[in-house]
Amino acid sequence: MVSFDILGTKIGHQTLKAERTGCTVLIFDKPAVCGVSITGAAPGTRETDSLDPTALVNGVDAILLTGGSAFGLASADGVMRYLHEKGRGFRVRDDNVPIVPGAVIYDRGIGKKSFPSSNDGYRACEGAGYDTPASGQIGGGTGATVGKWSDRHLPSSGGLSAIVRKFGNLNLGIVIVVNSYGNVVDPASGISVSGAKDKSGNIIPFSAKGAAPSPMGNTIIGAIVTDANLTKSEAKRIAMAAHDGIARAVYPSHTMYDGDTLFVASTGRKKRDINLLCGFAADITAEGILKAVAV
Repeated sequence: MVSFDILGTKIGHQTLKAERTGCTVLIFDKPAVCGVSITGAAPGTRETDSLDPTALVNGVDAILLTGGSAFGLASADGVMRYLHEKGRGFRVRDDNVPIVPGAVIYDRGIGKKSFPSSNDGYRACEGAGYDTPASGQIGGGTGATVGKWSDRHLPSSGGLSAIVRKFGNLNLGIVIVVNSYGNVVDPASGISVSGAKDKSGNIIPFSAKGAAPSPMGNTIIGAIVTDANLTKSEAKRIAMAAHDGIARAVYPSHTMYDGDTLFVASTGRKKRDINLLCGFAADITAEGILKAVAV
């Protein structure tokens, strides 16, 4: 089990095994400063405009990572309902409107063409806790697959990982869903460790000559949480740098078939060096990707 208590963040999953999809929610103990960076050409997101440094809202209550393509964004309604019942949200006169940005993967080519509903988002919140399973095909990663760059080969199982690491005086955690077009590659060796495979189960390295995209969808989505004190502009800059971790661990990455989206949330007040944090964010992103496909 991995604990996010040090980051003031609860993680909840709703896994729909029969449908091969699901959703994952990160709920912050207090509104968290948040930024986002989208580098894939086919994203599915909600409430990302509110994370722009020029936007009014300065904190988010939760982040949603879900399967089901754009249909799966319906699960955010359940997250909002749960948080509203708890009195959470941006105050508008006598009302509170929970701020829940989110991103999706396309997993509707696996199992039934289904998607997590509003009720599934609510249930994910009900089951949220600081301790979470470390990795696997759970929550938003239930229907994830990797290595879909050729319809002549079979993809490998993708999944979700959740890890927390200490970098100097700072703590960083990541929850990431790996459902990539490209293969997952060990940055240290350059060897594909998961991805397109032949009928014998051997991983086939990416080859531009053999590229013939599978009809199944793709995308890596994730959220990094840190106890560093950040502004929205700084969180966005770190989210941009975190995509370097995707580029290290997935080849090819950030394609026209991916909607790669990473959030960065600040839940603490610790002093920090933004340049170092950019490097740490890339490191933990690459590690999270490798762990998500290691089971």
